[in-house]
Amino acid sequence: MNWKTTTFGEVVKLEQGLAFNKKNNYLIVDDGIPLLRITDLINNTESKFVDRNKVPLKFLSKPTDIIFTRTGQVGLVFKGRVGIVHNNCFRIIPFEGIDPNYVYWYLKQPSVIEYAKNLAGGVAQPDLGHDAFKSISFQYPPLPTQQKIAAILSTYDDLIENNTRRIKILEEMAQMIYREWFVNFRFPGYEGIPMMESELGLVPAGWEKKKISDVANLFRGRSYGSDNLVEAGGLPFLNLKCLVRDGGFRSSGIKRYQGPYKETQTATEGDIVIAVTDMTQERRFVAHAARIPRMEEPLSVLSMDLVKIVPKEGIYSEYLYGILRYSPFADEIKQHANGVNVLHLNPDRIGEYEFHIAPKELRQSYSEKIGSYQEMCDILQLKNTNLRRTRDLLLPKLISGEIDVSGLDIRIPEAL
Repeated sequence: MNWKTTTFGEVVKLEQGLAFNKKNNYLIVDDGIPLLRITDLINNTESKFVDRNKVPLKFLSKPTDIIFTRTGQVGLVFKGRVGIVHNNCFRIIPFEGIDPNYVYWYLKQPSVIEYAKNLAGGVAQPDLGHDAFKSISFQYPPLPTQQKIAAILSTYDDLIENNTRRIKILEEMAQMIYREWFVNFRFPGYEGIPMMESELGLVPAGWEKKKISDVANLFRGRSYGSDNLVEAGGLPFLNLKCLVRDGGFRSSGIKRYQGPYKETQTATEGDIVIAVTDMTQERRFVAHAARIPRMEEPLSVLSMDLVKIVPKEGIYSEYLYGILRYSPFADEIKQHANGVNVLHLNPDRIGEYEFHIAPKELRQSYSEKIGSYQEMCDILQLKNTNLRRTRDLLLPKLISGEIDVSGLDIRIPEAL
């Protein structure tokens, strides 16, 4: 096979992101072009914006550009994001004859990521300079084969993205129904039920005021040390990094735990957890609830950053999750978190949250409907897990040429 070996410095140029300091902080505005910081790239969020009329357009990333993280969390690579690239990252612009998508997948290899991390210098935090990045070895076949390799791997990502969109739609439907029934009180048969004054405002007659502690038990996860986290053996270890900002749950890339634990410090499919620690001062994760999806292993150990919420007898899990996820619960409770560098929430605050509980028949009707949505979400999550595993197994075999695709008839997507 006609493969070449060189370094990145021979096949790409790098465009540094925009540095922010006291002199140019005026560029930050409430509405403008998204600023692509590492945290926003990881979480696919847009939390800070830059004045579109004042920022140099040379820092603007297009959908086809590759963004590589060089400071702090070195070695992460992203594409398909439009915005102003932060100074902690740089854009990678391939020369003619080098497919950008092939470069993207090449940089996604665990061996390349680890090598880039080892190259990074810095005292306070890791930092990968341009020259160090350009010294990384790069192997590539002729352009048509590059494009075929990228197309095969991207197909898996397209399937994962499609499943993820379906999951989001199901979750939005569950949220819409909860708020319609239990916030706006337009549930089936609501027309014949009078509204009554209460300490929490107008509620349908017969709805009782309760606290979370009245309907659920709270159990905090396990404290641990670095020696408890292992690459193999033990049980899956669920911590703050498993939570997604929108309330979802990330089951990929989790560590494993080896050590003592109590039954109350474990979780299984359908369990509800809430974050009581937040590494950001923006309160993005604290008090956010997540539901443990179906995983390949039935039992996991919980970190002390999480609290498990177990419904008491007669309380449906789907209904309880709706209270914690779709009501004003999170917005109210997260305000009680405090701390200088890391926010901490006293779990007792969760138990003290007050709400009006719906009649049993209505709770059951909601839970049966939402249960089917959650079942479909679990199936789609498992499909995504299997797709990622297959893609990750194929990645080094395709990039190394171990699997030869040069003779395959593969449709190459047109460039944007």
